Amino acid sequence: MLSLLKIRNLALVDELTWEPHAGFLGITGETGAGKSVIMGGISLALGERADKSLIRSGETQCSIEAMFQLRNTTALNAQLEESGVPPCEDGLLIIRRVVTTTGNRQFINSSPVTLQLLKRIGAGLVDMHHPEEHRSLTSQERQLCLLDAFAEDAPALAAYHAAYRSWLDARAAYRTLQESEMANERELDFLRHQVEEIESAAFTAEEVAGLESRWQRARNANRLRDTALPMLHMVDGEESSLLSTLHQLVRSGRDLERLDASCASWLEGLESIIDTAEDLAANLQDYVETLECDPAELAELENRISLLDNLKRKYGTDFEAICEHLEACRAKLDAIGNREQRLEELLAEEQRCYVSVREAGKALSAARAAAAPQLEEDFLTHARHLGFRQSLFTAQLTPLPEPGPQGMEEVEFLFGPNPGEPQKPLRLIASSGELARVMLALKSALAKQDDTPLLIFDEIDANVGGEIARAVGMKMRELGREHQVIAITHFPQVAALADHHYLISKGQTAEGRTVSRLEEVDEAARIAELVRMLGTSGPTAEAHARELLCVEG
Repeated sequence: MLSLLKIRNLALVDELTWEPHAGFLGITGETGAGKSVIMGGISLALGERADKSLIRSGETQCSIEAMFQLRNTTALNAQLEESGVPPCEDGLLIIRRVVTTTGNRQFINSSPVTLQLLKRIGAGLVDMHHPEEHRSLTSQERQLCLLDAFAEDAPALAAYHAAYRSWLDARAAYRTLQESEMANERELDFLRHQVEEIESAAFTAEEVAGLESRWQRARNANRLRDTALPMLHMVDGEESSLLSTLHQLVRSGRDLERLDASCASWLEGLESIIDTAEDLAANLQDYVETLECDPAELAELENRISLLDNLKRKYGTDFEAICEHLEACRAKLDAIGNREQRLEELLAEEQRCYVSVREAGKALSAARAAAAPQLEEDFLTHARHLGFRQSLFTAQLTPLPEPGPQGMEEVEFLFGPNPGEPQKPLRLIASSGELARVMLALKSALAKQDDTPLLIFDEIDANVGGEIARAVGMKMRELGREHQVIAITHFPQVAALADHHYLISKGQTAEGRTVSRLEEVDEAARIAELVRMLGTSGPTAEAHARELLCVEG
């Protein structure tokens, strides 16, 4: 149930704090007092799109806070946690909405959320009805939802939806491949050409890794030789070479060591220097011998470099990208080559899914067919209490030629309010008063199946007579035993039936500004409000008001 509603700076409301009771709550007041603002505040808290014109004149923002005390939050908490929102604590859900001149913000359990999430959560908290909304009953999709709710066939409906989605996916996959132009000879030739061009080049990762350095070395062989050969001569090969000089140093060092043994400690490194120089000479000799300039080898390397660059321009920036392109082409060729086989597989899968959706549809249809007569009976019971004493009602199921998004049939609610007249679809009922009562009878029939905690009826008793208004009020009071029910009404017969009666009135602040106030009335104040609603005054009217309270209570 809604346990708290706070509104600040919304239209005529400067500040309102309302802690509604459980049961059936009636809200009354003169036209223009601000009843619509209260409902507007609840709508905003549930995710209705906001406009900055709603902000009270002279203010920069308005805010709405709603707290719901819920009995079972298991499914709701799962939905909240999936969206990264803290779960409800002790069954308490807190919604806050702020509307400013520059933008809007919304919060659930103190966590910022998107408007889409708020609207999705709000849809499960409140079921709001107003005169314009009754026309939604004429929608066959809405009627099917009501029948499913009464049938309590949620598992069968979920199974059908899953099977239907699988069938649609399988059918789409088959038709896409069937209609595809991918297998034409032109594309086949192009794919084969690409594969042949890359494969005939026969590059390997090892070749590509060293190709550039081998080409550079072959290309510069003469320059490298002209540089390395003098280095070899400087180290070894001439009388004044490095090794010749080092050997002379060693001989002189040995002479020093014989004459003065103390020199040994710092002369011992000379021989290791000779070893290093000899290794250098050997490496230079080997290197020079490899620097043979072979024109044929150079030409071959240049061809390979050119071929690799050409493949990179066509198929990728590097060798890895070329290999990926090759695999993609092979996969396409394989897919095209196996196209007929794949078509057969997809057709078989579509047929299998079609059988599954038909089976799931039959189970759903059986649940609906079993529930329809019971819904008709329950509806007529409530409709007769609402003045349709000899009415007829049928939930007519018509099979579809093929499975649809919501099942294998459509439903049409047929209604005959007067005896001797044929039943007609609800969409052909012109009277909003009749539609309002039809809606209330349906909600009453669905009271036990409907787990929406709060039902709001905004002037649905419009365009009905006084006795019918009393019957409407009685139905709302019955609904109040299963739900929290809020009704905005102009009928004293309805207001007198409310478990709690709230009056919204318009006044002025000390600054002369118009404001709306909401307060619970009882005893004398309630009698006075009922007298006002009766449209008369005096002892007779007061006695009538007391009689309404006494009889209805």
